[in-house]
Amino acid sequence: MGAAILEPLTNPVLPLPAPELRPVLISSAYAQSPFGAAGTESLMSFLPIILMFGVLYFLMIRPQMKRQKEHKQMIDALAKGDEVIAAGGIVGKVSKLSDAYVSLEIARSTTERNGERSNDRNAEHVVEIQLQRSAIQQVLPKGTIKAIQ
Repeated sequence: MGAAILEPLTNPVLPLPAPELRPVLISSAYAQSPFGAAGTESLMSFLPIILMFGVLYFLMIRPQMKRQKEHKQMIDALAKGDEVIAAGGIVGKVSKLSDAYVSLEIARSTTERNGERSNDRNAEHVVEIQLQRSAIQQVLPKGTIKAIQ
């Protein structure tokens, strides 16, 4: 049983001539055992978090890993002459390949003399840029560059 604390009994309506003391009981507080029913409750409290990670994996992480795998296969399959779109929307034709870099031909220009085009090989200028292979976003069907010009 708990310890008794005495406090004065007061009644605001009827004042007593002498204060009387009455006992107020305070129950003792005991710590809970770390074993028992609390173990299953803690497991059940983690169940929603575990379910959220499962849903997150199947809705976000797994599809992203699949896209990365497809992009890597596309980059590995690049060949000279492929028409591609690079990061930033640059459209070009693959002219050179190395292990880490791709050279894209993005423009060809011919110089004109007196309003006539010259078919001379020296008069043609090719504009090429070098990019990392990972900057290639998409491989286009053959003839796309001519169709959009």
